[in-house]
Amino acid sequence: MGLSVSRVGSSAQSKAIKSIAGSLKLDLAQYREMASFSQFSSDLDEKHVHFLSRGDLLSELLKQPQYTPVPLGDQVISLYAGVHNFLSTLQTSEVGPFETFFERALSEKTQRHPSRN
Repeated sequence: MGLSVSRVGSSAQSKAIKSIAGSLKLDLAQYREMASFSQFSSDLDEKHVHFLSRGDLLSELLKQPQYTPVPLGDQVISLYAGVHNFLSTLQTSEVGPFETFFERALSEKTQRHPSRN
């Protein structure tokens, strides 16, 4: 995220993304710094292990296949889930499949009940 910021920065983001992901850039920068230092230490306390795990999940959450745009609503929901620790019980390898499942379930629900959108 921090490595690929455009010249326009956050002015290109929607208000929903800005409000949800406000601290995400800082969190990921701190995660990358801690991850680089943790390579030299095998003795991490539980707090640091949790922080690194959360950073792994958030990094995975931001990945998407090339040429596969993600609708804004799906981005907002995924980021909300990640930022508010709803994905903390997942393994990093489960994030992508969870997002696919969750987005599909939401899409099916809104198609069955369009008046509830």
